Amino acid sequence: MLAGPDLKEDLQKLKGCRTGEAKLTKGFNLAARFIIHTVGPKYKSRYRTAAESSLYSCYRNVLQLAKEQSMSSVGFCVINSAKRGYPLEDATHIALRTVRRFLEIHGDTIEKVVFAVTELEEATYQKLLPLYFPRSLKEESRSLPYLPADIGNAEGEPVVPERQIRISEKPGAPEDNQEEEDEGLRDDLSFIGSHAFARMEGDIDKQRKLILQGQLSEAALQKQHQRNYNRWLCQARSEDLSDIASLKALYQTGVDNCGRTVMVVVGRNIPVTLIDMDKALLYFIHVMDHIAVKEYVLVYFHTLTSEYNHLDSDFLKKLYDVVDVKYKRNLKAVYFVHPTFRSKVSTWFFTTFSVSGLKDKIHHVDSLHQLFSAISPEQIDFPPFVLEYDARENGPYYTPYPPSPDL
Repeated sequence: MLAGPDLKEDLQKLKGCRTGEAKLTKGFNLAARFIIHTVGPKYKSRYRTAAESSLYSCYRNVLQLAKEQSMSSVGFCVINSAKRGYPLEDATHIALRTVRRFLEIHGDTIEKVVFAVTELEEATYQKLLPLYFPRSLKEESRSLPYLPADIGNAEGEPVVPERQIRISEKPGAPEDNQEEEDEGLRDDLSFIGSHAFARMEGDIDKQRKLILQGQLSEAALQKQHQRNYNRWLCQARSEDLSDIASLKALYQTGVDNCGRTVMVVVGRNIPVTLIDMDKALLYFIHVMDHIAVKEYVLVYFHTLTSEYNHLDSDFLKKLYDVVDVKYKRNLKAVYFVHPTFRSKVSTWFFTTFSVSGLKDKIHHVDSLHQLFSAISPEQIDFPPFVLEYDARENGPYYTPYPPSPDL
């Protein structure tokens, strides 16, 4: 090894290093003062959340050691290896976001971070670095739509809401007026004398029975719904949804004339009879969770959809019931582009009898020219077939790209 034989002796003194840990030795014959050693996780899709947490710990613990030793610069190799099966792009997101979050808090102690990558990894790092370390305001605004839905907590650590256990700040003491609202929802986990030490969710079947009997308060119902949504969100973050993502049926584009985020749904790209619709719901939640925290609009292209692309009312009702209240509150408009008579009737029935508060937000748009009164054409990434269809039906009035000077 380039560091020399003394490094081997130091490594033996460390008595091993567990996955996610970081341990320090001298740099010996290297130009660096120190070498920080860590062990990356093996990756299996069914244990994705555990692998994410371990890889985050690797980067976070390396940086923490660097801070404790007053290092002004740190050089990272790619901790996840191909032998351990970790998807390169997923691992790169974790590496970059963890470093970014750490520097936001401790940037005054570390002046420089260097990523040493191979040719195999370079393209992925070059693509993702601008998302986390934009070099200009223009690059920042251009990169924002491509940030993943899950960017962890304030330190970049993956968060699994379902695994968070609520510990009472003052065990045994009533918390304002929550006792009545929470009755039937939480059981005491354990007791020290007569004091509740911790509380977890109570009997699920009992809760459902109370819901059916209409005996739960509004606040308790909201808590139950939030827990249910968090389960879906947790599953969405841990599932492999690449097959749904490859359909390109849901994506973020620009903003409307009021500055609200525009999300596009392409009906023709949803093969309803061929895909797992529960996975489609998970993908919707995965993409939309961070979008729905602010005002947004949906553009649904019904263009050239067949009966195999129509989302049935049962799925839409389930989606509407599952999503968090922020989705409904912050959704300001749905632009239903190129509707048919049948789809208009179906939409009317659905918004009249299945869900409430949505009818006034839906706008049927027969031509793109009408859509452009609310959203500038430069702000929408159009599927080519939508432009071709509209030009055929309504005449060519908009050229998405400037004509060639040779024409």
